[in-house]
Amino acid sequence: MLAYTVRRLLLIIPTLFGIMVVNFAIVQLAPGGPIEQIIAQLQGTAVDATARIGGSATGDLPGRGFQGGVTGDATLSRYRGARGLDPQFIRQLEQEFGFDKPLPERFLLMMGHYLEFDFGKSYFRNQRVVDLVLAKLPVSISLGLWTTLLIYLVSIPLGIHKAIRDGSRFDVWTSAVVIVGYAIPGFLFAVLLIVLFAGGSYFSWFPLRGLVSDDWAGLPWWQQGLDYFWHLALPVTALLVGGFASLTMLTKNSFLEEINKQYVITARAKGLTERRVLYGHVFRNAMLIVIAGFPAAFIHLLFTSNLLIEVIFSLDGLGLQGYEAAITRDYPLMFGTLYFFTLLGLVMNLVGDLMYVAVDPRIDFEARGS
Repeated sequence: MLAYTVRRLLLIIPTLFGIMVVNFAIVQLAPGGPIEQIIAQLQGTAVDATARIGGSATGDLPGRGFQGGVTGDATLSRYRGARGLDPQFIRQLEQEFGFDKPLPERFLLMMGHYLEFDFGKSYFRNQRVVDLVLAKLPVSISLGLWTTLLIYLVSIPLGIHKAIRDGSRFDVWTSAVVIVGYAIPGFLFAVLLIVLFAGGSYFSWFPLRGLVSDDWAGLPWWQQGLDYFWHLALPVTALLVGGFASLTMLTKNSFLEEINKQYVITARAKGLTERRVLYGHVFRNAMLIVIAGFPAAFIHLLFTSNLLIEVIFSLDGLGLQGYEAAITRDYPLMFGTLYFFTLLGLVMNLVGDLMYVAVDPRIDFEARGS
């Protein structure tokens, strides 16, 4: 198993590099960019836009004024809205953002820093990318962790009971419930929850915004915990509504497949109780794919499908931050976040494979590889 693990770890390097190359190329081809963002800001708020250049709010740059630009300069022709600005100012912007270097050199420099986990500073927030990500992690981890745990705690027992009572009324109506829940968009259900329980139209039981209350730090530890879960109740519920269907049906189908196998018939013929057969023999085999998929499921819920929920409940997490970085073309924040969480996702895929072996030692990936 050690050789297989080493091979998978080595395979992460070209996979991660390829993902970064593709995304870097796509972003460079997209219209707009950091310099265009600065130019757009300059049209209305010159002081704010130039405050970061050279560390001066008043700006001692040749291009601070809007008049006297050289309209025919090739540098200006690359940027929309730059006509009328001093070319020297545009060139200083390029140096500030590192755009005075060729694309391949910029990419290799960026990857060299990323190998050292140096993600640089945000273009527009004047903070390190690592600090910005760490500041948003509590929201995303809270949503992803509790949603994943609750889905597993409900879906696995429910799927087992559906398999045992396959075709019964219980199986039919629970299938209808989970399928209807799957069909309801999470953001639409979130709006309904706010209207019913947090908007004041009916009940005002839950808060509208934030992960904790403003006075959270001054509360006793047990009240801090209650306040935390009080704020999470509605957003987690909104994420849960569509999350039960796939795992419930996967668990049911896995159990049904195992129940009809010969070893189950043999175990029953030996006089084992139905509970012993189900949980002593069937469970380990049926739960293999479900349990081993936990790392990937957590990563999926942690970094996807949360943007609208964060916006609706005013939760400032990674989803909202990533969206804002894409809109403002904040490249360090975009690529730094992409690099870190792509690497994390690839590692979690390996952890998922190793969990297969932990759940069922009969699986031998090295033998398959040979």
